[in-house]
Parts: sequence; structure tokens; C-alpha cells
Amino acid sequence: MANNNRRLYDTGMCPANLILRFLLELSALTAFAVWVWGSTAGIWRLVFSILVIAGLAMIWGVFAVPDDPSRSGAVPVPIPGVFRLFLELLILGGAGLAFFQVGLPLFGGLQIALVAFHYAFSIDRIRWLLQL
Repeated sequence: MANNNRRLYDTGMCPANLILRFLLELSALTAFAVWVWGSTAGIWRLVFSILVIAGLAMIWGVFAVPDDPSRSGAVPVPIPGVFRLFLELLILGGAGLAFFQVGLPLFGGLQIALVAFHYAFSIDRIRWLLQL
């Protein structure tokens, strides 16, 4: 356990940054659900909102880089670090754009700013993902 904590700190993923990332993940799920809700009508609002939450959560949890110290270590579908970084930026950053799209620019700007803040303090992990 202590070795895993050391690896987290070595990659810039202190507990506060992990908490921020978790909150950004929840915010992203919310943003895309709200976007889908506003883009559909009737019962499909609920159906597609649930599907987008489930689908994004599944993608986030399934596609991972082996030995990523910010995760549990379980890798159902291993992918290269560059693809994982792209996936994270697409979901977390795209959530900011989804907030803008539904008329919530404050939340969109906050999402994008916090994603940038998170990655600014994750430079070592970014290098590790890109193998630089």
C-alpha cells in the first residue's frame, strides 16, 4: 500500500488532485447527461441520459494504461498512454463544451479551467502516459 502511495506522489497524483479528478469525472457525466437531456424529447430524454452516463462511465473504467498509479491496477482493456490521455481530455474537456452548449457557460468555463488546473499538477503523469 505504501509503495502504491509513493508511486502516486511520483506521478503528481496527490490525494487532493485525485479528488479533483474524481469530481471532474462526476461533473463530466452530469454535463453530458444534461446535454443529451436538452437534445431529446419525451421518454427518450431519460433513456438516453442514462445510456450516456453508463456508456461514458464504462469507457472511462474499461480503457486504461497498464500500471497506471492513479488507478487500481486493474486493466480490462489495455491501451497506450497517448490514447488514454486523449480519452481523458475528450471526456473531461468535452464536458465543458457540453455545458456551454446547454447554456451554462459558468459551469463550462469552470470545468475547462479545473481540467487545465488538474493537468497542470499532473505533468509527471502526462510524461509517463506519453513515455517522455
